[in-house]
Amino acid sequence: MEEQIKKIQENTSKSIKQAQSKQELNDIRVKVLGKKGELTLILRSMGSLSAEERPIVGNKVNEAKKEIEELITQKEKELKIKELEKRLETENIDITEPSKKINIGSIHPITQIIDQIKEVFLGMGYSIADGPEVETSHYNFDQLNTPSDHPARDLQDTFYITEDVILRTQTSPVQARVMETQKPPIKIICPGAVYRSDTLDATHSPVFHQIEGLVVDKNITMTDLKGTLEMFAKKCLGENTKIRFRPHHFPFTEPSAEADVSCFVCGGKGCRVCKQEGWIELLGCGMVHPNVLRNCGIDPEVYSGFAFGCGVERIAMAKFGIDDLRLLYENDVRFLKQF
Repeated sequence: MEEQIKKIQENTSKSIKQAQSKQELNDIRVKVLGKKGELTLILRSMGSLSAEERPIVGNKVNEAKKEIEELITQKEKELKIKELEKRLETENIDITEPSKKINIGSIHPITQIIDQIKEVFLGMGYSIADGPEVETSHYNFDQLNTPSDHPARDLQDTFYITEDVILRTQTSPVQARVMETQKPPIKIICPGAVYRSDTLDATHSPVFHQIEGLVVDKNITMTDLKGTLEMFAKKCLGENTKIRFRPHHFPFTEPSAEADVSCFVCGGKGCRVCKQEGWIELLGCGMVHPNVLRNCGIDPEVYSGFAFGCGVERIAMAKFGIDDLRLLYENDVRFLKQF
């Protein structure tokens, strides 16, 4: 039986050296080492041997298996090197040939505006705060001094999931959550999607984006608010941009104002973008109402603050001269590739 093992070993070594492919090596492996291989059959027939012969034959078989496996591994490496050399000889790449055109996308105009506004306020020392888009009435309305009979709480204006769970109508709930958990000084902006029950048309959408800001500290005044918004307008819309306040009413600020900016297209002379008025309505703002501070655990006798909020789509439409809000959501590549 030892002679048989030696013969198998010699024949297999010769076959491995002559093999020209991985498939041939695999066939040799199966023929000799497989379940029905030549060495495997010898191991199975060892029951007919004497007790003295069995360990001798077993060792011989194991030595043969080890040598054959090493030869196969070595041959596989040789074949791999030869295959690579053959590919390098036969495969040619013409580096002077024009490459395939790759269509590169662009950042969506809404994202461009959000990123630009973030950059401006981060430069002024603000941090970015985030919160849930599925919100409770408590944070969306109650904490923001919005009474239960306010029109904004009606079904025709707000998407209700349950009686107390809604899709947020503004990013102001983020401000309330921050004021509850963070002691002044507070200096944040809150970008994100908001939802209102509006019919989609050229100027309205049931989903749009807002960026709101909040500052709470000692001795904050309306002057700080105006200076901040002037800096924002100049950085975002151009150094020659002017700003004006018009009295307004918001439940969560007192006093409140609408902020307009001089048209950055015509410089205030009047054009199609500003509808010949010279001014473009930009955002709502005001001093944080004492009730809002009190609701969030901040003493209005010690601290004051200002808040503002703007629609991202409104800025994008004004800045890029877009006259239909729906263009921002239709994913028309012909439109988007302009930006």
